[in-house]
Amino acid sequence: MSDQTSASTGQQHRHKSGFETRAIHAGYEPDPTTGAVIPPIFATSTYKQDGVGGLRGGYEYSRSANPTRTALEGNIAALEEGERGFAFASGLASEHTLLKAVCRPGDHLVVPDDAYGGTYRLFAKVEEPWGLSHTSAPVSDVDAIRAAIRPGETKIVWLETPTNPMLNIGDIEAVAAVAHEGGALLVVDNTFASPYLQQPLTLGADVVVHSTTKYVGGHSDVVGGAIVVRDLDLAEKITFHQNAIGAVSGPFDAWLTLRGIRTLALRMDRHCDNAEKVVDFLTKHPQVTEVIYPGLPEHPGHAVASRQMKRYGGMVSFRVAGGRQQALAVCEKAEVFTLGESLGGVESLIEHPGLMTHASVAGTDLEVPDDLVRLSVGIETADDLLADLEQALG
Repeated sequence: MSDQTSASTGQQHRHKSGFETRAIHAGYEPDPTTGAVIPPIFATSTYKQDGVGGLRGGYEYSRSANPTRTALEGNIAALEEGERGFAFASGLASEHTLLKAVCRPGDHLVVPDDAYGGTYRLFAKVEEPWGLSHTSAPVSDVDAIRAAIRPGETKIVWLETPTNPMLNIGDIEAVAAVAHEGGALLVVDNTFASPYLQQPLTLGADVVVHSTTKYVGGHSDVVGGAIVVRDLDLAEKITFHQNAIGAVSGPFDAWLTLRGIRTLALRMDRHCDNAEKVVDFLTKHPQVTEVIYPGLPEHPGHAVASRQMKRYGGMVSFRVAGGRQQALAVCEKAEVFTLGESLGGVESLIEHPGLMTHASVAGTDLEVPDDLVRLSVGIETADDLLADLEQALG
């Protein structure tokens, strides 16, 4: 595999420009031949070489590197203010590749006690039989995380903030210090916040992971994942494992993700605007017993979220007075809010985590309340969203 691969990511504008400028320009310069301002879709599996071992631009085979993917990898690295970015076929593919690059059988992880169900399934059903053990701890409890670390064994402290679906907040800077004291890397799943609202690497994290399917892509039309790192030695390990495992983003998927990134800032502001209006409505509704949103002053993580996030995001969870039966009814009666899994698209989604996205943790310590409803608040007209929730709760 060439030295180029995803290393030469063309990260122009990485640190000298504002976020919106980087989202549009970082990772790609207009094509020198045609002047095309949008990266082409390089739908090719292989490349003509200029003699044996003579690679044009470092490309030899599209599992190792593809120019469209290279543009995306440079862009996402710039948005997270990291040194190297890597694009994968899904968020879980990125997580699996990272674990193989960093860990060996016998190693230990500290993971959130309310982690995303798919991530927990990866830890418990795939990595544990391979030889990785894990201990769960609340992301908001730095002392509990410190106590869970096993010096010499713990290789990764894994943080989601906000968590899915309970929207708990972890103090990235404080957890980074604890992880590093214990000789571990801090990995932050930044999917819920997106790079626009939160940049964990600037707060001391070592690695950021994303399901780019969500806010980064933003249009519910592509599945993808990403890793961004600060350390170049770690980047080389990930480069090797990305190529060796092969769960890479295809060129069309990379292109769609790049297209979505260009409007990320605009979309996230609208997601946040609408979410705040939804939260205000829900907090006053008699059928709602609890609203979970980091932007609420009574949220236990509000102060930390205010310090490390630009705004509080588009995800809202709430609990209803009628228990599971009413939670299911609300999900089924919603019309503008589409009943479906995933999140972060322009359309609003509603789901019952206990039976949908988090069914894999049922019966474990990570089980979510059965009266919980999760909303991914989209960018529709806010009054239409409020009217839909009114009729669904009625």
